[in-house]
Amino acid sequence: MPPALPDTEPDLFADYARLPGVADEVFDGDGRMRPVWQRFVQRFARLTPAEVAARFERGNQYLRDAGVYFRQYSGDPMAERDWPLSHIPVILHDSEWAQICAGLAQRADLLEAVMADLYGPGKLVSEGHLPASLIAASPQWLRPMVGVEPPGGHYLHLLAFEIGRSPDGSWLVLGDRMQAPSGAGFALENRMATGRIFPERFPRAYIHRLAGFFGEFKAAMAGLAQAGGDPAARAAILTPGPSNDTYYEQTYIARYLGLMLLEGEDLLVENGEAKVRTIEGPQPIGVLWRRIDAAFADPLELNAESRIGTPGLVEAVRAGNLALVNALGSGVLEMRAMMAFLPRISEVLTGKPLTLPNIATWWCGGAAERAYVRENAARMLIGPALSSDLPFDVAAQATPGAKPARDPRAWIEAEGGALVGQEAVALSTTPAWVTAPGETLAEGRILPRPMTIRVFAARTPQGWRFMKGGYARIGHSGDASALAMQKGGSVADVWIVSDRPVPQISMSPRPDEPFRRASPGVVPARAADNLYWLGRYVERTEDAIRLIRAYHLRLAATDNPADPLLRRLRAFLSGYGIDVAQPMPEALLHRIGAARLCAAKVRDRFSVDGWAAITDLDRTARSTFSKIEPGDDAARAMGILVRKITGFSGLVQDNMYRFQGWRFLSMGRALERADALTALLHGLTDAEAPEGALDLSVEVADSVITHRRRYSVETSRNTVVDLLALDADNPRSILFQIRALREQAAALPGAMENGRLAPLSRAIVPIDALLSVTAPERIRPAHLLRLRAQLSGISDLITAAYLR
Repeated sequence: MPPALPDTEPDLFADYARLPGVADEVFDGDGRMRPVWQRFVQRFARLTPAEVAARFERGNQYLRDAGVYFRQYSGDPMAERDWPLSHIPVILHDSEWAQICAGLAQRADLLEAVMADLYGPGKLVSEGHLPASLIAASPQWLRPMVGVEPPGGHYLHLLAFEIGRSPDGSWLVLGDRMQAPSGAGFALENRMATGRIFPERFPRAYIHRLAGFFGEFKAAMAGLAQAGGDPAARAAILTPGPSNDTYYEQTYIARYLGLMLLEGEDLLVENGEAKVRTIEGPQPIGVLWRRIDAAFADPLELNAESRIGTPGLVEAVRAGNLALVNALGSGVLEMRAMMAFLPRISEVLTGKPLTLPNIATWWCGGAAERAYVRENAARMLIGPALSSDLPFDVAAQATPGAKPARDPRAWIEAEGGALVGQEAVALSTTPAWVTAPGETLAEGRILPRPMTIRVFAARTPQGWRFMKGGYARIGHSGDASALAMQKGGSVADVWIVSDRPVPQISMSPRPDEPFRRASPGVVPARAADNLYWLGRYVERTEDAIRLIRAYHLRLAATDNPADPLLRRLRAFLSGYGIDVAQPMPEALLHRIGAARLCAAKVRDRFSVDGWAAITDLDRTARSTFSKIEPGDDAARAMGILVRKITGFSGLVQDNMYRFQGWRFLSMGRALERADALTALLHGLTDAEAPEGALDLSVEVADSVITHRRRYSVETSRNTVVDLLALDADNPRSILFQIRALREQAAALPGAMENGRLAPLSRAIVPIDALLSVTAPERIRPAHLLRLRAQLSGISDLITAAYLR
């Protein structure tokens, strides 16, 4: 370590004291501060509470600005909770970390061997080392995968281990994660946030970086993608979708590693080959980093009720054309009962004990084990044998010190093999900044809280590689069962600290490497579809906001709902399901929500600022739903929403890279605006339109100043139709939008077929030509209705050609 600073009184640690019978990360068993913590504690102790609060708020602000969240399980599948960062990191010396990782590498090899046997020769079961009844009862055991050899020869590629320090200072494995391990992306965001909190060269120069782990894993995935023999095959992440609790992390990792983020509907299987549907046609996929539970991956051969899988996925794996991270069926290794057998299996398969033992576990399916657990139930964690929940998570149905809902002895005797008993280990504590309800950050204090660490391992051609860090789960109280984030727990960065400055590894190319511009990559059809409809919903929402504002401005001026213009406008809005009797119509909230949902489905292709803007729009609209009054109040509220939604559109227009996905978003906006203008002219410029309808049309189209400068006369039907339908230089005209559609369609794949325009362009060109030569007086209501039908046909052509 760097030389220690002069001793100072750690005032902020004045209330920090080791708990009896519990190991602590800061102080060793003799009460001495561990050397790896000394420099950090001395520097931290010099801060005033106000300085601590300011630093912590910088970390919080980074997470808010970056949009980091996790899904909160509730009745609302889209409910989100801010990322619960515990601001003080957990610090370990790299020599201790090396010992931990060596033990976990042994365990990873053991788990690979068990997986290969369970889905191969089955000797562990046939020779009595694993109970057949236990394996067969596991919902994660997938019989269709028996005998299926994975491409590349390995079942497991990315693992996570939950570990904790026992009272004697040694480390124990509390759980293994290989079904769809989460947290690696959140570890990166934790590191970014703590970098804002502690920006000094020390500790940063002495902390091992995380990028090297991801670089090696990305390279390993690229190699695995080619294992099927197709050099064009790509790697991608398979996600359950936006309702998943870790969806943010999946989008973050996809952006960070430059991988496609796919849902089950993005994929199809043809002749045993997995392909992604793109706007250029099906493209081969060689490896999927699976974040979807295995049983839901293929409704044909696994769970028939799955709506998030891909029919035929197992066929592609069986044919050797698709590798999965990790193999389907690997979740069977996560069940809590498996820990009862792994120590013995290690001896059988390797002749060696586990270097890093797991928490002592007894499966109650055996008579001797059941009797032991029954007699010692008062000091054990008892829970479902097949559950993958960690011992201290909410599924542990009987815990020491808790009043049991039923007699544990009778429970154990009745259910036997359905239960496990696990040693009730007191987890080590680590410093956490704790505030009481109602207190500010500056009023907090440092207290010990229980913690576990999640360690990530990736298979590479050079062997297992471990992330030098990770994330720790921190309990919000002294109760170890309160570690889960769903129960109010938090997470902390984990610093692996060296005695000397460490290499500054980065994912960026080395300066001496020749520069190569990266390809924007393919655009999955679903992503293009969501971008297209995002453009449409945003434009549809802006149009509704402007119409509602116009209504309430005139209601405030006349105070007469029976006014002919207000009646006409009310009827016009009613045709879109918008009830202006509600100052903030529910239909408007639905439009905003639809736009936000489309944006959520393409977050890996969306800027942080763009997401923040559309989220802010949604939050603002919903917060004012029941607070505004008709008239001026509602008009002002709509004015705020107009500025927010146009701010979002400006961000997209100015900042979004002009890849093919942007073209679909732009076409959606252009088509929707052209249709809205056509409907507006049809509804408000006919011969029976009430006085003021022409002025209202120009106002809603945001073209009042342009009309005054162009015509220098009062509005007439001809001036309004000319400006809003036929002026190719007015962004608020139909012709302008048709030409934008024509330009984008010409740049799409397949725009030409055998030297001729494709059907999409052939449908747009005649509209462009007609509007270019037509005089405003020749635009009659029937023409406008026909034009709306033509625009609808163009939307159908876009869908048929690219979005299926």
